[in-house]
Amino acid sequence: MLTEAVRTDLPNLITSLPGPRAQAIIDRDSAVLSPSYTRCYPLVVERGEGAIIEDVDGNRFLDFNAGIAVKSTGHCHPEVVAAIESQAARLIHMSGTDFYYENMVDLAEKLAASAPGDTPHRVYFGNSGTEAVEAAIKLSRYATGRDKLIAFYGSFHGRTLGSLSLTASKSVQRKGFSSLLAGVFHAPYPQPYRGAAGRSPEDCAMDSIRFIEDQLFRCVVPPEEVAAIVVEPVQGEGGYIIPPRIFFDELQRIASKHGILLVADEIQSGMGRTGKMWASDHFGFVPDILTSAKGIASGMPLSATIARSEVMTWRPGAHASTFGGNPVAVAAALATMRLLESHLIDNAAKLGAYMLDRMSEWPQIYRHVGEVRGLGLMIGIEMVRDRESRERAPDLRDRVVMEAFERGLLVLGSGPNVIRLCPPLVITRDQADFALDTLAECLKDLETN
Repeated sequence: MLTEAVRTDLPNLITSLPGPRAQAIIDRDSAVLSPSYTRCYPLVVERGEGAIIEDVDGNRFLDFNAGIAVKSTGHCHPEVVAAIESQAARLIHMSGTDFYYENMVDLAEKLAASAPGDTPHRVYFGNSGTEAVEAAIKLSRYATGRDKLIAFYGSFHGRTLGSLSLTASKSVQRKGFSSLLAGVFHAPYPQPYRGAAGRSPEDCAMDSIRFIEDQLFRCVVPPEEVAAIVVEPVQGEGGYIIPPRIFFDELQRIASKHGILLVADEIQSGMGRTGKMWASDHFGFVPDILTSAKGIASGMPLSATIARSEVMTWRPGAHASTFGGNPVAVAAALATMRLLESHLIDNAAKLGAYMLDRMSEWPQIYRHVGEVRGLGLMIGIEMVRDRESRERAPDLRDRVVMEAFERGLLVLGSGPNVIRLCPPLVITRDQADFALDTLAECLKDLETN
């Protein structure tokens, strides 16, 4: 009797979850690791290839998290692995803060050339997204001589104290850390789906702009004291929310009028995830400073703060990082950029459009799906109690996330009630179909249970 071959590009579960080896490691973990870590389901990873993750018990999963939007080229892409191995055999560390090496210049040239706008740019390298944001905060203050900052409710910019001061995603992220950075103010981020009935996305955007001008500037902070407005072109942890273009046009008008710098946090939305190199490119948005991390080096620790050359004029010693721009991480980033530019950005645009088209009728088919939205492979599914009230349903979102895991699909939540899909940009159409079929099964189960 012939048995059907098991496809290696799709999930295959062979034990209950978690399996025995996974459970043993989870038990050990609970005794020694920081309790601040958030684990949504009991996944203990052994290896990865492309969009497939294998756990320590031999179960295979389809990864639609991409290591939290990090594995842009998929797990262990052979070209990235080769670049890491080759560089590690020659030079692992020397510190680009104090010395020179060519591949750091190569990457800076490529990032500077890719940045929105047609003016020259300079690049500062760090190790993580929060470091990139900290650099942007310091640079904004240094370049303008001002000390105030404006960010948005729902934003996530990092967990170190400066970037945490900008973050306004979940109160638990700020609770217990006493006074944060002074002079930070928040405005509403446009949420078209959450706007009043009959109001357009443009109306929602203008509400946010009017809040900045009529409330913050008139009542709280003089615009001439504001160094920068920090904004995610697509809000990530806040729920994969996409504002209309007028929002960015108006931010640029405000910034130009008052001499305020614009900082685009592209840590999650950049590096091809939205079907363009930067999400800002979808809106004609040209920030003064742009921050990148996550997908920049396919999993190696690296970040970049990219600024117009006339803004990045701080003196030697004003800011630095021992490990930022590490040669091995930079080699991974150069390989990543080659892959993105050759075909993966196009794949993100193509498969993202395909998935969004397949999901376009879900709000009519499934009563707990309020909206499906996205750009490229940055897609959010808003879960609601019912379509009429649009009441957020975080418990239903969490059920779908867990049930998807139990079917071999890895997804996570975003914001209070959104399921986020941010797979590696290497996914195939078959893998996209498996993910959507699995989510559809989970949503159908909600209708009957």
